[in-house]
Amino acid sequence: MKIVLKIGFKILIAIILTLLTQIGGFIYLILELTIKRTIKNYRIIKSGVFIVSYLMTTFMAVPYLAPIFGREKIQNNDFIEACSLFTIVCNRNYVTPELNTTILNISKTIHKKHSGIKLVYLDANFPFINGFPLPPHLSHNDGKKVDISFIYTNENKKITNKKPAVLGYGIYEDPNQGEYDQIKICKKKGYWQYDFAKYLTFGIINNQLKLSEKATKDLLLAIVNEQNVGKIFIEPHLKNRLGVQSSKIRFHGCQAVRHDDHIHLQLK
Repeated sequence: MKIVLKIGFKILIAIILTLLTQIGGFIYLILELTIKRTIKNYRIIKSGVFIVSYLMTTFMAVPYLAPIFGREKIQNNDFIEACSLFTIVCNRNYVTPELNTTILNISKTIHKKHSGIKLVYLDANFPFINGFPLPPHLSHNDGKKVDISFIYTNENKKITNKKPAVLGYGIYEDPNQGEYDQIKICKKKGYWQYDFAKYLTFGIINNQLKLSEKATKDLLLAIVNEQNVGKIFIEPHLKNRLGVQSSKIRFHGCQAVRHDDHIHLQLK
């Protein structure tokens, strides 16, 4: 029974690492089979070897293998950056070359309108295999989707690249009184997971930030105006508040999670 529990626990670790990083579970299982338990300081050595092996694979191998599957890494530059190092370390920053070009175009448009402001992305896709899920997202599985952060103002009412949450998710721009409340409707229908992302912030780091409606509207317009963009998800009350009308902007459905903490865009 004890052996069964140990095996089950190791399988669980491999599953969690796979869901988080795509490749972590595979590396973990290889080391589990190759590193002998009889060596001195087994657990410390195995942990150290795993970390080194994982990081080397992530930064030295995966970027060169991903193009075989039609994907490439989103590069941080003067116009684009990841909201969190977690996204990069966990290989959640891969897209098709077409989407990479599209978000670069959007970022340059925003940079022209608001000097110094970058396009800050959250989760994109894993590097390998179409159809491979990227939890907790329902559709980030083909390299054609990416989540973009809103733009905020600081305590001096200046727009900034800072974000209110570590991972960028879960700090919502709730409906104002009198605005259409899709969140209330979905939760009333029993979709309990609709605001689940509030548990995935990994901490609030800049609670003084406020949504910049002007800059976020400019961002949304830049996304809408990109020809290759097929669908955009944002909560209905924000679409109406920002005053951007486009057939590309859709409601994502109650089975997903609320989108008043980020913009989801995907190619046609």
